[in-house]
Amino acid sequence: MYKDIARNKRKTWLLMFVFILFIAAIGAAFAYLYDDSWIFIWVATLTLVYTAFQYFMSGKIAVAMSGAKEIQKKDNPRLYNIVENLSIQEGMPMPKVYIMQDPNPNAFAAGRDPKHAIVAATTGLLDLMDDREVQAVMAHEIGHVKNYDIRLATLVFGLVSAISLLANIGWRIGFLAGGRNNKNGAVGAIALIVASILAPIIAAIVQMAVSRQREYLADTTAALITRNPDAMISALKKLGSGPKSKVKHDAALQAMYISDGGIKTLFSTHPPIAKRVERLEKSKFNF
Repeated sequence: MYKDIARNKRKTWLLMFVFILFIAAIGAAFAYLYDDSWIFIWVATLTLVYTAFQYFMSGKIAVAMSGAKEIQKKDNPRLYNIVENLSIQEGMPMPKVYIMQDPNPNAFAAGRDPKHAIVAATTGLLDLMDDREVQAVMAHEIGHVKNYDIRLATLVFGLVSAISLLANIGWRIGFLAGGRNNKNGAVGAIALIVASILAPIIAAIVQMAVSRQREYLADTTAALITRNPDAMISALKKLGSGPKSKVKHDAALQAMYISDGGIKTLFSTHPPIAKRVERLEKSKFNF
């Protein structure tokens, strides 16, 4: 089990390294094509500023996007006590607790570190699941906080957004300039346009790969925290069969959820529920 955790962490940081190289390559390509080293500096600066903004504002952005409302113990003692007990057990600061009005069973964690973390659950999740299953789901979210997945997800989203912005700028420059002011004329402009189309696609694929690895890790962490992998397995099965959300969410917020609704594509932010259940079933006797 701990080998699985270590392997997932290695894969995640390898993917982050790919992100950094990718952005550096975009900046270097711009600088070479237009023979201006300042372009590389501006690309690096823009990426750092945008990612820093996402880093410090991630929790507030997630709450605003989801429509979640903060609660106190008196508002929902059941959910609040579960989160509080898990936090005490793990020796972590108590995150702020939120509830979303949504019949779809789901939950997410956000923030930049355990001191600034939030966890949220939908009304659908609280209605559908029993206490042990809710505990498993919230342990999954606490796992994201404990493993600093919330920080990683924030940084990755900032980098992906920066790449998309740079790609948009590259597209406009390549299209509007029509080959002027670059070393290779029209060929350079076409290359810039093609790269601008491919860059956000590749970045999105890498982002989804990071997200999937962290979901596996959080499932494992939840089972370790609760010492009850069967509860996590049962919760995942209910997540896969529960009512679908009628609320449309931004892709960035969707990546934070414990479940992405079951639609599987190359850009899916989560592994299939069946695959997550299979992994836990195979390793549950090792907890």
